[in-house]
Amino acid sequence: MDSNKTMASIDPVKYSLDSEFKFKCHSGLACFTKCCRGINIILTPYDIIRLKNILSLSSEEFLTIYTEPQLLEKTDLPVVTLKLLDDELKSCPFVKDDGCLVYTHRPTACRYYPVGVATLNFKEGSDADEFYFFVNEPHCLGFEEDKIWAIREWRIDQGVDIHDKINAGWADLIVKKRSFPKNIMLTEKSKNMFFTASYDVDKFRQFVFDSSFLTLYKIDDATIEKIKTDDVALLEFAFSWLDSILFKGEKVTVNKEEAERRIKK
Repeated sequence: MDSNKTMASIDPVKYSLDSEFKFKCHSGLACFTKCCRGINIILTPYDIIRLKNILSLSSEEFLTIYTEPQLLEKTDLPVVTLKLLDDELKSCPFVKDDGCLVYTHRPTACRYYPVGVATLNFKEGSDADEFYFFVNEPHCLGFEEDKIWAIREWRIDQGVDIHDKINAGWADLIVKKRSFPKNIMLTEKSKNMFFTASYDVDKFRQFVFDSSFLTLYKIDDATIEKIKTDDVALLEFAFSWLDSILFKGEKVTVNKEEAERRIKK
């Protein structure tokens, strides 16, 4: 068998939000659910929240059961990928022949498919260095359908715009780390903090409220109340905190008096 006819390829063309393409996926296609097998899906922090909540699991339980840890290429940052079933097709654990069991809460990468996104800039609010591409899999018949989309419309229809907005702070951290010289590496402690704050939202909440965290950092009362119960608010706070300790961001500041007291002690 010619492997070039079975392997996915990336179209070497940069597309914009207004670029149009033809695509429609539905159960009537002979290839339905084939894209859910033999895949490598990096899960975003918001993906974890959506999936662990619909499955009534803690973030730690979900991570243990459904994910595998990896280090992100070129950044050495810890991420997680979806753990596939140990079957012949290496299937997603949530896919059945008639579709996805968690479709409404599916990961960001699944929502984007067959579109991919790349970002080369970490300046807030800048779209100049963001572009899109297409993942072409030979088995996919969706491209033969007549439905026409602009990438901008596709993102909204698939709910990717919401996912991207919530994950924006996390993506920004990754792009910032990617811009560092290769010889500047994070310590294991920093990597563990990045992992916990990004993915293990329940453990991070425990860290914030059951340690001296709120004494060391200046956090306003409204934020404290919100992150007690709101996972998304806690996630976005976590991104700001990581930015402050890893890249000297200014959104979360240290209580200098408490820091000096600790140093003297």
